[in-house]
Amino acid sequence: MKMQFTYNIFLIGFMGSGKSTVADYLCEKFDMDVVEMDQVIAERERMSISDIFEKHGELYFRDLETKLLVELQEKTNTVVSCGGGAAMRECNVTEMKKNGKVVLLTAKPETILERVENNHDRPLLENNKTVAYIAELMEKRREKYEAAADMIIETDGKSAQKICEEMIQRLGEQ
Repeated sequence: MKMQFTYNIFLIGFMGSGKSTVADYLCEKFDMDVVEMDQVIAERERMSISDIFEKHGELYFRDLETKLLVELQEKTNTVVSCGGGAAMRECNVTEMKKNGKVVLLTAKPETILERVENNHDRPLLENNKTVAYIAELMEKRREKYEAAADMIIETDGKSAQKICEEMIQRLGEQ
């Protein structure tokens, strides 16, 4: 019998912090549904995130994120891998907390760079793949990420299994 959650788990954090990897592991281990926000938005819009940014602008994309988070209120036992900027909007955090726990995954800028350097679907990083730029962007977001989080888990040098075990243990203590 696999464990069922009466709420959703929202994974937030900078791109490359491990949200998708952890979401996939939780799905497999606990029979949870997974919602990759960026993927759902890209499919609905029938274009890549980069193209959405280019054609409609960041604000349009952020509004789509908010709309999707509102829709997710109807679900439970779902792990939601949020886009890197989703927690920057207060209304998004409010939606996440209505029926979920918000878990912030963190990693050092060097780790992030290592994880994203060969990925070209990151519009905010595409021409700025340096530790300094990543560190600067992470610092800009840190306060809001930390304010949104019910818990913070560092992912540097940890397997998905280790990260998930730590998360499940800490969720059980809340």
